[in-house]
Amino acid sequence: GDLLVRVRVTSSQTFGRRGNDLTLTVPITYTEAALGTKMDVPTLNGGVKVKIPSGTPTGKTFRVKGRGIDPERGRSGDLLVTVEVAVPNKVSKAEKKLLEELAEYETDDVRSHLR
Repeated sequence: GDLLVRVRVTSSQTFGRRGNDLTLTVPITYTEAALGTKMDVPTLNGGVKVKIPSGTPTGKTFRVKGRGIDPERGRSGDLLVTVEVAVPNKVSKAEKKLLEELAEYETDDVRSHLR
């Protein structure tokens, strides 16, 4: 007779999936987004470093080739890492003072497209 095998893929707390691509959303700080950073992100086979260039906006997605699902046949998937700039709910007095100082030096570049 025939052998029937049923496979069920459960959802992950860490990753989403689009075909053979894995998706991951990671938080970054405002300073990491503005200045750039390198960060470790998880994959199915350990971590990998992802370079976040300076000036990265929230919602930007970076592709890490070959770090998604590796099917038996067909194209290997990628890891799609989307960054979200995390805004703190509360800031300390020292942080508030630094942010106020920064605000004095900021240009109107951010809002110039609204005019």
